[in-house]
Amino acid sequence: MKTFCKIFLLVVIPAFSYAQDTTAVKKQAEAVAIAEMKGHYEVVASHTYPKLIQAVGGKDKMTATIKQASEMLKAQGLTIESITVGSPGKFYKAGTEIHCLVPERTAITTSNSRLVNSSYMLAISKDGGKFWYFLDINQATYKLIPKLFPNFNKNLVIPEPTQPGM
Repeated sequence: MKTFCKIFLLVVIPAFSYAQDTTAVKKQAEAVAIAEMKGHYEVVASHTYPKLIQAVGGKDKMTATIKQASEMLKAQGLTIESITVGSPGKFYKAGTEIHCLVPERTAITTSNSRLVNSSYMLAISKDGGKFWYFLDINQATYKLIPKLFPNFNKNLVIPEPTQPGM
């Protein structure tokens, strides 16, 4: 009976520990959204998936790229009014990482209109769910998923990005 209990615990405990708490993901996603709105680009870059940072040329280059994109929006008269983070979806094991989708809704205002975009962020954890990286799913990043994530779990279905609406 003791052997059965030990085997049971060895099998069941890892399964429960994999059933991650969505609170940490959402809290970190919201912190990134707030940082993006406030212009704290270093925070956004620190939560950007490392392989994407490497592809761009490093953290400093990524921070500069995020800042430049934000300045381009402002120059075009666009302002991020709000970013609302939804509840994270199901967790998937992908090699040594954990992945999940986090819905987000971004409202952008112009001088005479308001655009709302509903999209997803791919949340990635390399440490069992303590720290999360995020990848906004847009046309460019959607196509990069197979290159950035060779162990991507095909059971995690990422909807194709949509265009913003009014």
